[in-house]
Amino acid sequence: MSQPTYDVVAIGNAIVDVLSQSDDAFLAEAAMTKGSMQLMFSPEEADALYAKMGPGIEASGGSAANTVAGIAAMGGKCGFIGQVASDELGDIFAHDIRAVGIDFTTAARDGDPTTARCLIFVTPDGQRTMNTFLGASQFLPESALDRDLIANAAILYLEGYLWDPEEPRQAMRAAIDVARSAGRKVAFTLSDIFCISRHGGDFRQLMADGLIDIMFANEAEITALMDNQDFDAAVAAAASQVPMLVVTRSEKGAIAVSGGQTVSVAAEPIERVVDTTGAGDLFAAGFLRGQAQGKSIADSLKMGAVCAAEIISHYGARAQVDLKALIASKLG
Repeated sequence: MSQPTYDVVAIGNAIVDVLSQSDDAFLAEAAMTKGSMQLMFSPEEADALYAKMGPGIEASGGSAANTVAGIAAMGGKCGFIGQVASDELGDIFAHDIRAVGIDFTTAARDGDPTTARCLIFVTPDGQRTMNTFLGASQFLPESALDRDLIANAAILYLEGYLWDPEEPRQAMRAAIDVARSAGRKVAFTLSDIFCISRHGGDFRQLMADGLIDIMFANEAEITALMDNQDFDAAVAAAASQVPMLVVTRSEKGAIAVSGGQTVSVAAEPIERVVDTTGAGDLFAAGFLRGQAQGKSIADSLKMGAVCAAEIISHYGARAQVDLKALIASKLG
């Protein structure tokens, strides 16, 4: 087996985020569930909600894209596969992800629908409520896969959000086959309870078939996936089916279970939670960067916690400090 030339290649939604401050009253009036993600099914719906937003910040996003952007910021070599449209937002996404050193070669898609966007309302307690129009990202075809890119990555990272539409789901199944045939690891993030409610059976089958090496989840997701509200029991059940399970627990830190051993890390202290957008994405970035460097599980968890703390201390899901230097100062 050849040595990988990339640390992580991710497949996910190619989305441009628009973040705006809001309050609980607005969320209630708009019938949003605070802290959750809900889909918008037409550009008209997205435009109507966008018109109600206050002043916003635009930034390229998408869960898996945020993760590889974080890894690249720590010095890792990454690639990203995701579908944009031939429009202004598509150009913004492509420019932003390439500007941070990530290889992105997926051809833009002509015609409707437009590039995906996520309208994010951030309340004073730092919670983010997301409203996503998936647009062109739902139409990532298997033919768009860069198989050489996938085969040359130590880890293939897949985003649960993208499992919902049929076309990219088939593309990700094919990507798993490419990665495993090349002897690479496959990491998967559950993304949201919404995804589990629709595709939990698929996710559990991937685990049972031995196709997932590293599974990322938060507390709510792991209990939903295993249909067991007892956290410890749900973790034990899931951990028996994957070589490594990583579960984030917000202010309680995170755990990783591998080979029957559980390692935990405390959450990094910060002065104030400003915006939780991207916390899980950047935790995964720190953890995967550590694993790609051959670091211990404990150190990888610490790297994840440091990255997550940096992200929630400001608006947006892309780092605003030198993550490489920050990690070095925390790990010594």
